[in-house]
Amino acid sequence: QSCHRPAGQRASPEPGSGGLPEGVEYIPTRKKGKNPMKPVGVAWYSLYARTRLGYLYYQRQVKKARERYPHGHSVPQPYCFPGMKILPIPVLSNNYSYLVIDTGSGQAAVIDPSDPLAVQAAIEEEGVMLEAIFCTHKHWDHSGGNEALCQKHSSCRVYGSALDAIPQLTNPLADREKVTVGCLTFEALATPGHTVGHMVYVLDGGPFGSAPCLFSGDLLFLAGCGRPFEGSPETMLSSLDVAMGLGEDTLLWPGHEYALECLTFASLLELDNSALEQKLQWAVQQRQEKRSTCPSTLGEEQTYNPFLRTHQPELQEALGLWQGVGEDTDTFRARVLKEVRRRKDLYQAT
Repeated sequence: QSCHRPAGQRASPEPGSGGLPEGVEYIPTRKKGKNPMKPVGVAWYSLYARTRLGYLYYQRQVKKARERYPHGHSVPQPYCFPGMKILPIPVLSNNYSYLVIDTGSGQAAVIDPSDPLAVQAAIEEEGVMLEAIFCTHKHWDHSGGNEALCQKHSSCRVYGSALDAIPQLTNPLADREKVTVGCLTFEALATPGHTVGHMVYVLDGGPFGSAPCLFSGDLLFLAGCGRPFEGSPETMLSSLDVAMGLGEDTLLWPGHEYALECLTFASLLELDNSALEQKLQWAVQQRQEKRSTCPSTLGEEQTYNPFLRTHQPELQEALGLWQGVGEDTDTFRARVLKEVRRRKDLYQAT
């Protein structure tokens, strides 16, 4: 498998101008892989997140995905830098796990190992030693492979927040705590909202000539963000702001392949956003070939991701929202975020 090595900030491919390619019809709610968190209500979420029924449902999703996508839902593109390699692993119907390798020592870490068989196959193919599992949060589609991988790799440690019930957790992390695996350094950032203990992980790319790499779990997707199941709009906004403080060149590696649905929804909000139009056309072409759409950059995301554009007058006007007299800016932005989320949930339900 060949590697793609970005030179500096990764530029978006040039898809040309116009809308969808001629003859292409995209119906996201019918053609995309099933999202295990989609049929959600308060009772359903409680069962999924807090009982064994959630684990049984996850096992069923794994079985169905292995049958439907024996080689994964997408064709991943490894990213290589001198001394480091990032291998996206497509798992379930639309999740990504990530194997991050220190190529000098052969030590590796995996982020959110949903399907242990797929992750183990990648470990064996790369010939590396799994030393760490970094879990962004407790949901089974991000943590379901922890136990099997720990049984296979006795020296492997499981990292995550103590606030989430992460399976097999051995090393609870605090906000801004750093972990080293070989020559790889990861920093954990507390980003509550999707779950109370959600964390993202930032890989320091400096020693390898790379931009920082953000493994965002269900905080942030290409053109989207996760639902605030266990937090308020204010909490989610604060967590998104934490991510956006990392810098525009930061590479975004999300937990799901949701690009087409999120970009299509965003295009309904901002009809005259040329960056959004180009990214949507590019994403359609990528997905026609079953190619992964990650990574993007945080700089790119700010031009088309509505969940990161709550400060933009164009989006506020499109939503019919205006800042009240005496209303705090962040309070208003949280109100904008809440409305974007509400519309996105309605869009998913149609």
